[in-house]
Amino acid sequence: MPDHTEPDTSLPDLNDQIDTLNEAQRQAVLFGLGPLMVVAGAGSGKTRVLTHRIARLIADGAHPQSILAITFTNKAAQEMKDRVGRLVGDNLVGITRDTAGVIQTQRWGGMWVQTFHAACARILRKEAHRLGYNKQFTIHDTGDTRQMIKRCAEANQVDTKRQTPRMLAQMISAAKNELIDYETYGEQAQSLQEKIAADVYRTYEERMVLANAMDFDDLLYKTVNIFELFDDVRDYYREQFQHILVDEWQDTNLAQYELIKLLGAPDGNVCVVGDTDQSIYGFRGADIRNMLNFEKDFPSVTTIVLDRNYRSTQRILDAANAVISNNKDRLEKNLWTDVGDGAKIVVHHAEDDGGEARYIVDQVNQLTSTGNYKRADCVVLYRTNAQSRSLEEALLGDGQAYQILGATRFYDRAEVKDTVAYLTLIVNPANDVAVERVINTPRRGIGDKTVELLANYAAQHQMPLLEACRHVDQVNGLGARAVAAVKAFLSTIDDLQTLLGQPDLELASLVNEVITISGIREFYVEQDTPEALAKLENLNELVQGAEDFATHDIDIDDDTNGLAAYLERVSLLGEQDHLGDASERITLMTIHNAKGLEYPVVFVAGLEEGIFPHEMSLGTPEGLQEERRLAYVAITRAEQRLFLTRAKQRTLYGRATLNTPSRFLREVPDNLVDGSTTVGRPKQIKNRLAAARKRVAETPTFVVGEIVTHAHFGRGVVLDLPDGKQDEIIVKFDKAGKKRLSLALANLTAAEYGN
Repeated sequence: MPDHTEPDTSLPDLNDQIDTLNEAQRQAVLFGLGPLMVVAGAGSGKTRVLTHRIARLIADGAHPQSILAITFTNKAAQEMKDRVGRLVGDNLVGITRDTAGVIQTQRWGGMWVQTFHAACARILRKEAHRLGYNKQFTIHDTGDTRQMIKRCAEANQVDTKRQTPRMLAQMISAAKNELIDYETYGEQAQSLQEKIAADVYRTYEERMVLANAMDFDDLLYKTVNIFELFDDVRDYYREQFQHILVDEWQDTNLAQYELIKLLGAPDGNVCVVGDTDQSIYGFRGADIRNMLNFEKDFPSVTTIVLDRNYRSTQRILDAANAVISNNKDRLEKNLWTDVGDGAKIVVHHAEDDGGEARYIVDQVNQLTSTGNYKRADCVVLYRTNAQSRSLEEALLGDGQAYQILGATRFYDRAEVKDTVAYLTLIVNPANDVAVERVINTPRRGIGDKTVELLANYAAQHQMPLLEACRHVDQVNGLGARAVAAVKAFLSTIDDLQTLLGQPDLELASLVNEVITISGIREFYVEQDTPEALAKLENLNELVQGAEDFATHDIDIDDDTNGLAAYLERVSLLGEQDHLGDASERITLMTIHNAKGLEYPVVFVAGLEEGIFPHEMSLGTPEGLQEERRLAYVAITRAEQRLFLTRAKQRTLYGRATLNTPSRFLREVPDNLVDGSTTVGRPKQIKNRLAAARKRVAETPTFVVGEIVTHAHFGRGVVLDLPDGKQDEIIVKFDKAGKKRLSLALANLTAAEYGN
């Protein structure tokens, strides 16, 4: 029998608080026993409902320690403790406050208001011995996990350059979140990659038990294992947790769903709060079916819909309702508000992505000039991080301060800084900082000790670090492998420096060649992960940034193909990070990072087919539905003003493309929209599009098997034209090996056999 210490407190009267709720909220708070599903639309006050329901349960006699309240972040858990504490008393929640009112948590006291992982860790400290662990087990973070998986892969003779620890960790994590053990995973494995992962998974599990360690996924996975294997443990916690409440139910994965089902099904007092229309984390394992299937697994469930919105104007809500109504897999609701219609939604069709960014900056200036809005009231949302580059440059060009939430500024991203470091060495070989950054990027077997010895040699002989590399044979203490690796690095730098001064090599082509010759592009292509794909998109955007720079009316008449001037521009951009007062900064972020936030003014950029919805999501109905849910989340972040923008042309890989408007724009009813005229930079647009179209028109066509030559890589054979398009080409060169190139930038020529 769970031991509950009786609370010593008098409870405040909650009737006045409950009277402030709307009818649907009141029904959810006062609901009696049994399973309850609250379908909570965006801005409908779900946190208020959860906290008041917990307070009401305590007021009706529920022991605080019989309540399990699950959130998805520690911040949300802390907020819930704060709000419940103010309703029923801090000691019941298990908190105290300092003189400033800041919460000081009592570790084991009061209610269980925790994240899934924290609650499971607390259970496992008591029960993990049943699976061969002791209660002092350690919890590995992401870095520890990848390091352990790397060791396990090496023990299985796996090439960790091809099957990276990051990729293997993702595969094993996905299996655990689906409650698949290593034996079942091995039996189901079909591809070579899955079979390799299965072997590593087995070794990893064995070594983790020996190390008395668990990773984050294990906290859920092992708790479910214990509840399934040991009825007495499951029954103990079922008896303890008489009331279970879970926030953000639409974001749960299978392991989390099974955990709650084991504790509460079929007729327990389980209250889940969520919204099928805001399920946007499928890539993390979240399964929208957990919301749709709740009524099946808890057949006596009562469903209450919170559809009154307290955030947005009615026009904004009507747009969100219209867009999301095109999804099939959802629980029906229609958001409404009594705050009024508000301003019409502005849809803007810019000539190109630069014009789109310029338009957004101009609109922010207009809105803030009236005194009705501050810059901090404005947010720009986009589908992928790579889109921030043109926005950042437009803001900085206008002298406006900004911040990026949930991501690194474009020119501070590792893959971008690596490329810029290589570019710097072409112009200035004496830059030691650039050498230290890229001497082992991508990995080529040059460790910290080797760099230290080279740096000491450089200091002793008063020469730049790169020059010391050229004397590597005279550096004491270096082994043959280290010497060979340093010479390979020098060879790469020499190859890059030959690019300068080639009269026909434009700046964008030079940057693209550096990304290829340095090995950075191939490194991310081989990783073949969503994160690697995002980095490749950023590298492509860096090429586009060089293209944009070269088309401006500026003086780049030097002998570095404009590279020196470009690097100066990038350096100046990098120094703009702390402009202005933080309260006067515009915010930029991806839509995923905007979940749970709200702003008076919202710009949603890049509403084009292939950008948003993203091209990788168009292949399946499920992928497209999740993209539409992202659009719904983006729209419902807006309180008063909403701007939806697109570019008629975007230039990717140096190629101008005509982009059709996103289907999400077409799904917004015309009566809600106030369209605006297109604004661009005519001279720049004309010059850039003309140059890009000229390159495309002059690009020869090739077929698989054809022999080609490249100015740097030499002779090769065409292996593939991805998707049959004449946009990119994969060539196996005689000396340089397999390369993936942009046709518009590669300047390939046909060659005769024997050449």
